[in-house]
Amino acid sequence: MEFTLSRRRVMAAASAASLAAFAGSAFSQDKPKLRLSSPSSATDQRAVALTTVFGPAVADFATFEPHWNAELFKQGTEIEAISRGNLEMSIASAQELAEFFPEFSIFSAGYLHRDAAHQKRVFESDLFKPFKKMVEDKMGVKLLTVMYLGRRQLNLRNDKPIKTPADLAGVKLRMPGSESWMFLGRALGANPTPMAFTEVYTGLQTGAIDGQDNPLPTDKDAKFYEVTKQIVLTSHLVDLNYLTVSKKVFDKLSPANQAKLQKAADDAAEFGRQKQLKLEEELVQFFKDKGLKVYEPDVNAFRSHVQKMYLESDLSKSWPKGLIEKINAL
Repeated sequence: MEFTLSRRRVMAAASAASLAAFAGSAFSQDKPKLRLSSPSSATDQRAVALTTVFGPAVADFATFEPHWNAELFKQGTEIEAISRGNLEMSIASAQELAEFFPEFSIFSAGYLHRDAAHQKRVFESDLFKPFKKMVEDKMGVKLLTVMYLGRRQLNLRNDKPIKTPADLAGVKLRMPGSESWMFLGRALGANPTPMAFTEVYTGLQTGAIDGQDNPLPTDKDAKFYEVTKQIVLTSHLVDLNYLTVSKKVFDKLSPANQAKLQKAADDAAEFGRQKQLKLEEELVQFFKDKGLKVYEPDVNAFRSHVQKMYLESDLSKSWPKGLIEKINAL
């Protein structure tokens, strides 16, 4: 399986000089500092899992220092920061990785993963190993584990009924700025509008955007229900993040501490996964109690439209042959 690195600037980002400088600074102390940068809030389930499970589990050999709300690095720049040697950890999306490796767009495709369990099986399977190696070899970033973010739903500030993709025509739907995210917005039938997560609440409040898509726990955590009128349960993406760490940092650890760090990552991901699944079950009523309309559209119409868009796009041309069938068979 061959992969292509698409962003030229990564060559500079992963230069030997910067890695050498990083090696000297990161291990000048007995305990390496694991700084993590994420646009998530400190109350997000991923943040809670990493703070309460991961951090304490690695405390005897490393100092975990999370930075939330994109206060350390702008959303979408974290992977390059790790590659340059300016950061140790991040929570990366398949969409972000697809900016560097087009093949990764398969894991950002709508209606690919069936549920949280299927998502985990894919990550742990042999078919995913070449993807992990690709990111390690070409960017110096290790994908530790997959974190279940939830099923993404449409969250709109108007109350127009949405039944099929045609009903989203002209709707300014906020998406992160990468092409994979923008394509998903178009596949849903909307007009995708790039915007940083930290600006979404104000964007909804002012009408700069008409809606956004996120899992229900994120909608609650970010209080998007205060500035929207409905949630359409499209479940168009079983969303995920990869917990990443600098391979340079990881390789400097002893084998015993590498195993501890890996277990801490897996345990944090499972903790967050179970909390997220429970929250998703409970939150439909929460949003209804807040006055929002919450309903399921014609999901089959959305699924067929989205899948058709992907299969006819240039994105699918970069997908390894037969991989869709292997993912479906897991």
